[in-house]
Amino acid sequence: MNETRQSQVIVITSGKGGVGKTTSSSCIATGLAKEGYRTVVVDFDIGLRNLDLHMGCERRVVYDFINVVNGDVKLHQALIKDKRVSNLSILPASQTRDKDALSKEGVNNVLSQLREKFDFIICDSPAGIEKGAFLAMYHADQAIVVTNPEISSVRDSDRILGLLSTKTQKAEIGEQVKEHLLITRYNADRAEIGEMLSVKDIAAILSIPLIGVIPESEAVLTASNIGNPVINFPQTDAGQAYSDVIERLLGKKTKLRFVSPKQQIWEKFLNVFKRDKSQQEEIL
Repeated sequence: MNETRQSQVIVITSGKGGVGKTTSSSCIATGLAKEGYRTVVVDFDIGLRNLDLHMGCERRVVYDFINVVNGDVKLHQALIKDKRVSNLSILPASQTRDKDALSKEGVNNVLSQLREKFDFIICDSPAGIEKGAFLAMYHADQAIVVTNPEISSVRDSDRILGLLSTKTQKAEIGEQVKEHLLITRYNADRAEIGEMLSVKDIAAILSIPLIGVIPESEAVLTASNIGNPVINFPQTDAGQAYSDVIERLLGKKTKLRFVSPKQQIWEKFLNVFKRDKSQQEEIL
């Protein structure tokens, strides 16, 4: 990308585990890199490394984030170049250390080096409010809060929003982290009949700008299992939804998709068909 822009640290976070943070981190990092931005995605989930599996580079991990933090190796030795997108790199987590191996000073040093090399630094945060999650969000310029359409997930996300406004580097100097809401595993048909929260419900509770809605899709699991982010499959609804997220993240106005009930649309079509047929019978 030729345009000059300040490097941005974006944390992908949530209060609840299993909502799709790592899937979203891999897709958002891949999408930004495909747009021409130098992008790195960093796995902060020390001890529970999964990002490398989603990116399909697990067999190429030699050194990790902790090795760099401890000064055992240089940053470039731990970075893994993505084989699909030339502008994308991965900094994997350690699978054998615990989260106490991270320090604020060490993370600051690594992120400072990454800011010099990349346009976007995507931080894949662990769930909850423990040390790894705090360190992942502390240096953030922007935060994408990932939630599922269920009340426990939304409540935990509200807790994360409180931490973003009080426990980050920006908060310490009186500034705000730019917050975005990403709803994952959304099924508009189920939301329509009250089996899960609607987009409107979630947006009203959390009161932060909505950056995207990712539909519930088997394609997400399939892509994860083969180590290829679903955004690389533009024929899938989830892949299209993540591409829309990238456009919005870059400031483009993109209409929300996958938020209307398919069943409702089909029923409306049938009702029109039945009405037309009834009118024809009356004429005859």
